[in-house]
Amino acid sequence: MPGHIIDGKAIAAAVRADVRRDVDAWTAAGNRPPYLAVVLVGDDPASAAYVRGKTVAAAEAGIRSDTIIYDDVSEDRLLEIVHQLNEDDAVDGILVQLPLPDHVNESRVIHAMDPNKDVDGFHPQNVGRLSIGESGFVSATPAGIMEMLRRSEIQTEGRHAVVIGRSNIVGRPVSSLLLRRGIDATVTTCHSRTRNLPEISRQADILIAAIGRAEFVTADMVKDGAVVIDVGINRVEDNTRERGYRLVGDVAFESVRKHSSAITPVPGGVGPMTIAMLLKNTLAAARGDYRL
Repeated sequence: MPGHIIDGKAIAAAVRADVRRDVDAWTAAGNRPPYLAVVLVGDDPASAAYVRGKTVAAAEAGIRSDTIIYDDVSEDRLLEIVHQLNEDDAVDGILVQLPLPDHVNESRVIHAMDPNKDVDGFHPQNVGRLSIGESGFVSATPAGIMEMLRRSEIQTEGRHAVVIGRSNIVGRPVSSLLLRRGIDATVTTCHSRTRNLPEISRQADILIAAIGRAEFVTADMVKDGAVVIDVGINRVEDNTRERGYRLVGDVAFESVRKHSSAITPVPGGVGPMTIAMLLKNTLAAARGDYRL
């Protein structure tokens, strides 16, 4: 029997409703609304669309936000902007949309950010706190994956989770989250150079695919009854579609679903959770939940 489809849109809507309720309670207690500053550099259409989505979602949650847009900006000027936002007490959360243009050192920009305002969870202090099990801002996509597992009542304790992908944005942080006390999974992190990858992935009770390759995970890589979380979003040519392409994940959905007990679709799975968890992080920043 095909696996249950985990509805990321529905779960994200529930998270956003919770954030709205908590923001209303926060402001009713006499506090100002949380404020998120977004910095967008360049003309990447995907980044621009994603930022627009964040802005709309923030407004719906009662969170104020502004987007600082630059067609082009020097690295030094961008660092100045980040410093100004760090020093502005009216700003609770800062998000510099990645990727940045090639002439800007992303690492320098991330290091320059106040870790108490780092709602993307990329600053080394937040990454370090995550790695040793302390509270801090967690990158929104990995946090969204964990929220999906929790709200879908998927057991993690003692189960073998295999993460395919080792990026700093998804693979590494989600592996750390799965190891946390209270989650207590046994975690194997794989990547494109892992030997015998299909053999390892077939051992997974929970398989998380975040390798960035269209339909990389096939049915022969998944054991019966596994929970499959597909983080990827890839464009593949499709002349039957008006726009000439369709979106697929890192998992061959139809064939893998036949073996899984639960699976996320693309689109409509992990994607909507990212913005929802960003809103949750912004509220936490306003309340000082993770302040150093």
